Amino acid sequence: MRVFVAGATGVIGRPLVRDLIAAGHQVAGMTRSPAKAGQVAAAGAEPVVCDALDAVAVERVIGAWHPDVVVHQLTALPQQYNPRRLRQLYRATDRLHAEGTDHLIAAARSAGANRFVVQSIAFAYERAGGMVKSEEDALDARPPKALADATAALVHLEHAAAQSQGAGLDTVVLRYGFFYGPGTWYAPDGHFAKEIRRRRYPIVGRGDGVFSFVHVEDAAMATRLVIEQPVTGVFNVVDDEPARLRDWVPVFAAAMNAPKPMRVPPWAARLVAGRSAVEQLMTIRGADNTKAKTMLGWQLRHASWRDGFSSQLDPTTDGSR
Repeated sequence: MRVFVAGATGVIGRPLVRDLIAAGHQVAGMTRSPAKAGQVAAAGAEPVVCDALDAVAVERVIGAWHPDVVVHQLTALPQQYNPRRLRQLYRATDRLHAEGTDHLIAAARSAGANRFVVQSIAFAYERAGGMVKSEEDALDARPPKALADATAALVHLEHAAAQSQGAGLDTVVLRYGFFYGPGTWYAPDGHFAKEIRRRRYPIVGRGDGVFSFVHVEDAAMATRLVIEQPVTGVFNVVDDEPARLRDWVPVFAAAMNAPKPMRVPPWAARLVAGRSAVEQLMTIRGADNTKAKTMLGWQLRHASWRDGFSSQLDPTTDGSR
């Protein structure tokens, strides 16, 4: 197949392009940075330099390539996570989730593509009811204040994909868990690894919030399977073990050769991180991967963060295969 990957140099785009090339697909990789075009070419794909917020340019480059499948993996997250500036931290990505999605869908239709696959997240579910959510559950209608814009952009993205289903274009939304692996905030050289070594990633309150993780290589594999199979709809792309904050943080600390994490009361955490970030930590819901494993035949290399975190320190599992 001819696959056009927007966001080909991101943390999921890089392993996805490698997997697609290895599987025999023809791949074009879009990046907005001319300096990163060489990374795309080195992976065996055709580099395309384009700003996803330029609707005319997006339609031109996708139309010229005539893809069978368009994949939206666009984000613009900084290397540093600032919990007190969440609205600003996600602002550029919000535009890519809203405007960028509209541009890519329009271009995919115009170019005659038959599939559109888009990145969403599995940690924006409604923070009520069960602690582990399926694809049938709703996204959060009342997110923490600083995350309201980000959640609204996700709702727009998923609605746009759903509305575009049919008339020759099949659409798939992939709700990914928290990424770990090369280039992520949870990599050994990533922001949260540095913070936990400084004992600045504590367990807040009882640590009840539930997180779902996924290694970027497993996420790339699931994405390739969706591209290759005649499925539509929404899929949670997460590992087998949703985990409470109090359970995974000590394991992450040990894997990063960090001291034992502190426990702090919510009021103290709010003084440092702000109300929205702490509210999210304490009430976040995890996600169930049964649908993706059953329908796609997805077999994870890292079924749990328990061994996945430590595997990042093993040079044979760094994603460079």
